[in-house]
Amino acid sequence: MRPSVNIAVCICTYRRDSVVDAIRSVAAQGLPDGLGIRIVVADNDDLPSARERVLGAGSEVAVTYVHAPARNISVARNACLAAAREDYIAFMDDDETAPPDWIANLWACIGRTEADAVFGPARAVYPAGTPDWIRQNDFLSNLPQERSGVVETGHTCNVLMRRSDLRFRVDLGRSGGEDTDYFFRLRRRGFRFAICETASVYEAADPRRLRLGWLIERRFAEGRHYGAAAVQGPMRLLAGSMAKATYSTLRALPHLINPPGLAFWGLRAVFHAGLCAGALWGASGRRAYG
Repeated sequence: MRPSVNIAVCICTYRRDSVVDAIRSVAAQGLPDGLGIRIVVADNDDLPSARERVLGAGSEVAVTYVHAPARNISVARNACLAAAREDYIAFMDDDETAPPDWIANLWACIGRTEADAVFGPARAVYPAGTPDWIRQNDFLSNLPQERSGVVETGHTCNVLMRRSDLRFRVDLGRSGGEDTDYFFRLRRRGFRFAICETASVYEAADPRRLRLGWLIERRFAEGRHYGAAAVQGPMRLLAGSMAKATYSTLRALPHLINPPGLAFWGLRAVFHAGLCAGALWGASGRRAYG
């Protein structure tokens, strides 16, 4: 029987062998009756360097390879959307793997909540030797958030969404924050979001990210992207973020000899400082991709 609902599982890749494991984990999904999937992989390298590894991954599920050269993640994401003809679209990263019930759990959440898009956690798997202050705070996991009981935006590392003609902003495709902006714009179009805590994917933590300098840069950039894309007025956002940055800084002071607590409150202060910068000056011009 032909499935009644089809999902395109989209993966953007750039020079990572781990995309093979990502593809195989998607191909191993245990799907409910009436649900079908196809895998779409967009290769963002200048040359089609991932073609052989993608098409040779040995998947039992149909795999479509798309060459989307630009070293710009928005170009790759938009190429996935253009290649996807299915009713629903899922995104995961090329360094993640999904357990066999990932799609089933996301789909069940769509049914329960009647949301247009559901986000799941992307959980970091830390190597031996990871500093305790990073592991205890789980700084490298990407966990979807509610604010005042509302899911305002999300990330493409773990999402299932109803098909839309909206596209990612190419001008944000090297700085990062393109997915935060995308889902804010979807929400303005009337999309309703939900969180599915049982639909995790897993990512081996990159050792190069296990340092304070990287986390400070990343948190500030995340705050700036959020501040630039947020729905509420910039002055209201600025006032609230300044207050939260000050509060977080004061909360960090008693933890000067407690690294996990100091890092938690200190990086919260950095995030809200980034929000202030985003509300005042817009998105960052940093180069995070390519």
